[in-house]
Amino acid sequence: MCARAGAELAGFVNAAWDGVVHAFIVDTMVAARYQRQGIATQMLAICAREARNAKCEWLHVDFEERLRRLYFDRAGFVATDAGQIRL
Repeated sequence: MCARAGAELAGFVNAAWDGVVHAFIVDTMVAARYQRQGIATQMLAICAREARNAKCEWLHVDFEERLRRLYFDRAGFVATDAGQIRL
């Protein structure tokens, strides 16, 4: 999904779906001049709503430590156990 300020792209979120019950936030980006205005939070809320409407049961996200407050404090995500392999 995209957020626009007139014709200008202010931000976007990419979401993927496994076709069953899991949706995944892949990217959340907001242009520097539009940051700290709640745009990312609003886009994530819309993604969550649309995933819910699509009958998804889970919305997953991985993120850098500097984005912790966005996802946990503002967007409602909670910490879970996860695994990864560095490639």
